[in-house]
Amino acid sequence: MHQTLNSYDIEKVIESDICIIGAGAAGISMAMELDKLGRSVLLLESGDFEYEQKTQALNKGYSIGQAYYPLESSRLRFFGGTTSHWTGQCSTLDDIDFEERDWVKNSGWPIKKSDLDPYYIKAHKICELQEYEYSSKYWEDKLEKKAIEFDKKLVRTKMWQKSAPTRFGNKYRSNIIDSKNIRLITDANLTKINLTEYGNQVDNLKLSTLKNKTHTVKAKAFVMACGALQNVRHLLNSNNIINKGVGNENDLVGRFFMEHPHVDSADMVLLANTNMNLYYDGSLNSKAFGMFSTSESIQRELKLQNYSARIESKDSKGLAIDQESDDPMGKLKQWENLDSRVEKVSKLRKVIGDRSTDWIIDKFIIEEKQRLRQEGDKLETSHHIFNTRSEQSPNPDSRVDLADTKDALGIPHTRLNWQLTESDKISILNSNLIIGKELGRLGIGRLKINDWLFDKKIEWPKFLGGGWHHLGITRMHEDPQKGVVDKNCKVHSINNLFISSSSVFTTSGVANPTLTIVALSLRLANYLNKHVARAPKV
Repeated sequence: MHQTLNSYDIEKVIESDICIIGAGAAGISMAMELDKLGRSVLLLESGDFEYEQKTQALNKGYSIGQAYYPLESSRLRFFGGTTSHWTGQCSTLDDIDFEERDWVKNSGWPIKKSDLDPYYIKAHKICELQEYEYSSKYWEDKLEKKAIEFDKKLVRTKMWQKSAPTRFGNKYRSNIIDSKNIRLITDANLTKINLTEYGNQVDNLKLSTLKNKTHTVKAKAFVMACGALQNVRHLLNSNNIINKGVGNENDLVGRFFMEHPHVDSADMVLLANTNMNLYYDGSLNSKAFGMFSTSESIQRELKLQNYSARIESKDSKGLAIDQESDDPMGKLKQWENLDSRVEKVSKLRKVIGDRSTDWIIDKFIIEEKQRLRQEGDKLETSHHIFNTRSEQSPNPDSRVDLADTKDALGIPHTRLNWQLTESDKISILNSNLIIGKELGRLGIGRLKINDWLFDKKIEWPKFLGGGWHHLGITRMHEDPQKGVVDKNCKVHSINNLFISSSSVFTTSGVANPTLTIVALSLRLANYLNKHVARAPKV
């Protein structure tokens, strides 16, 4: 069933057993799982079924730390959420990511990867992936491609799979609106979480439309699936009972913001006939691809954070030939609005030019990559860029809070202060050194590590980017002094409030977060089914 909050026939007080706020990957996955279990669900979405600029503008925010992408465009605010421009890259977190590591301060989840494995399998089907299998040997045989035979004690090939990508808003729209158990209400903007008198229970939610219609929602359990930044924003803004904000008694809501730093860390030179097909993610349109990663054993021995890197082809002038994109020109526009990205945009324009249509750009990129590989067969060496995608250590000073300005609904904008540490930089350097030595030992190539990594200053290069991944700001920990939610994603101090988002990640690992978000959401759905009483049948 679908309604819009602007509709005349929606009651002022809406009641439900389980209310989910946000219809992106997390909210849709959870709603469908609860539907299978025969549970009644209210699913709220800020936008409608299509992009609308006035609604999107509600995402506006500010960055005051390490330069970052515009917050307004970092998440999409309509049914299906950010899966509408998701690239579809999926991998699981590693076993070591869940462990408390003495060399990674504030690490340690209250769950293990084995706790998520059954839900990763289900998440695979929702994300339309292949088998739940991530060993490089399996994919070598399946794809008939060869991984580099690194010393497994030092370097591994970590595998990713590629979703179509699945656009949740299109793929699962009928599942939601045709369900007898799910009531979807769009144009429903959360404006306040109201607690009971003693502050340990959510009494109701206040909703508003951009046309100034207001409503109240009552439920037995509430799940915030608004996306990491918006989750924090609403928790901090709802401060009428608890002055610091909902769940923020220990000043943890908004702290430990993590990204996956994406940065060119080295130039890579390989013997021309080295078969690297397994490691090209976009160009060969493969169902799976590998990245270079350090082994768990060497991470323990040298006290490194988790690490991965992909290779990008270089043209004859040494410029990167970027991966294919659903929207290449849009990608340029996103980057060129940031001063810190001007240099990289300029380089991209030199490669693809100001062409007017997307298909010409994509065609140009594909043909250029093919040409370079053909030329490489004739040359003694081939040249690449080593692009790092690393784990960021949890840092309480890297945080999200509220700005002084407000949006059209009167809610303060978000303010992001992304902060990286010296350990993040040192870990990238040492990981590059290990992989570079292995390439040399095997006699197939060399890494020329970029000078900025050897600079003892903590400053990062202007071309540093991220994965558009917002992690950790309502982190999971069994100790309320160290985390916002427990192992079941329940806010510690609130009996009936849960969070389903990458914001609950305790550490980031190196995997793109969508698959884990879906797995955690399915796990939470099963928990809610067991612990939230069913309404009596009339």
